[in-house]
Amino acid sequence: MTQQIIIATGAIFGMLSVILGAFGAHALKKILSSDQLHSFEVGVKYQMYHTIVLLVLGFNNTHISSATYWCFTLGILLFSFSIYGLVLSDAKGKKLRFLGPITPIGGLLLVIGWLQLLINAL
Repeated sequence: MTQQIIIATGAIFGMLSVILGAFGAHALKKILSSDQLHSFEVGVKYQMYHTIVLLVLGFNNTHISSATYWCFTLGILLFSFSIYGLVLSDAKGKKLRFLGPITPIGGLLLVIGWLQLLINAL
């Protein structure tokens, strides 16, 4: 995976983290329950944490395998974005339940990404 792609992906996810975090803190604060807002914030936090990892790897010109890149990228999409979908659809009274099983798949991909980093370090 090229350094530019890793950094660009991180920049997009970072920008979206800030936008979604502000959206949650301001616009959604009035329509979500405290539990829903907390879940939304978890999605934003995990998205930002893994964005920072991508950026650090990209800017340090660290060799990162395509598999590691895709585990973090797809993990963010499946984990965080399924949480956003679940919370927003629940707030509208039509919870998209099919997203429920997608969240742990995204979490598993994030864990595998970290495992791959560990293996590469050793």
